[in-house]
Amino acid sequence: MGGGGPGPRSPFRRTLLRRVIPAVAAAGIGIGAFAGFAHGSQVGDAAADRHSVARTELARDTTGGAGAPGLAARAAGAGSVRQAVAADFPTWGTRWVVHASADINSPSAGMINKSAPGQDRITADYQVDTGHKVCEGRACSTFMAHITGPVQGFLSVVAVDIPQDRLPGVPVQGSPQPPQPGGTRQEMLNRAAAWLTANGGSQVPYSQAKVWKDGYRQDCSGYVSMALGLPTPGTNTVGLATNRGITRPLSLGELKPGDLLIDAAGDNNTRHVVIFEKWNDDAHSSYTAYEQRGEHGTDHRTLTYGLPGGDAEFKPYRPVKFGD
Repeated sequence: MGGGGPGPRSPFRRTLLRRVIPAVAAAGIGIGAFAGFAHGSQVGDAAADRHSVARTELARDTTGGAGAPGLAARAAGAGSVRQAVAADFPTWGTRWVVHASADINSPSAGMINKSAPGQDRITADYQVDTGHKVCEGRACSTFMAHITGPVQGFLSVVAVDIPQDRLPGVPVQGSPQPPQPGGTRQEMLNRAAAWLTANGGSQVPYSQAKVWKDGYRQDCSGYVSMALGLPTPGTNTVGLATNRGITRPLSLGELKPGDLLIDAAGDNNTRHVVIFEKWNDDAHSSYTAYEQRGEHGTDHRTLTYGLPGGDAEFKPYRPVKFGD
């Protein structure tokens, strides 16, 4: 599946840091003296991509109510909750996904990493109670903050180094935006094509352990997850083939632009997935596809995976979001 990160951490240590660091900062001790840690639950299983062994971490989304209440203002002059305000807060940990909307399943708009230059603090102007709890250790929150810097988008409040379950002094507005389905077939192909030149005019390099700037893994299933608009960092190849909330099987003759050909058999050295674009001839002897492949990166080329005379392990699947 995807990118690397440190192993599990003590929930006690996480809770202690969230409570102690703001108090230490108020006492005049630099927050920089404390090291950040990667956040969230481990996402990964033995069903990794053709080319992936490490695991990527992201905030866990579970159902449940809000965490322990705590609305004390962080500083004087925070302003009325009826009025949009801008307030800044210290961040905590690494690889926190900033989402495009106030929905944990919406596409990535970027990432927050406390150890990166300029990302040790965020600026927020309002927050939304999503009703979906995100937890890190013993710290949980249903709130997502709308941040205006260093990345613009929505960030779980669990990523912010405060003892409360919501941002103090920052207004609560609106309701969660609906999940982003990823758009039409053409929009999916446009996103797939974007990685051909996203690396300064070159293709995004293949990696078993890294995520690209948009938050998606740089292997084949991370690439397809990006094109489909699935939650970052992306599901794995087996998930793309077996999760009926994502795809359904179909026949070769039914293939349309944006459908997938998936080899979900074997191990991380054999599994693979490509995005079908078009048939190259009336005989359907080959097709053009988008692919994220080892030792090359993003590619757009002629393939015969799954066709008679080609690799028979590849089977066709249709993303169910297209509705047909």
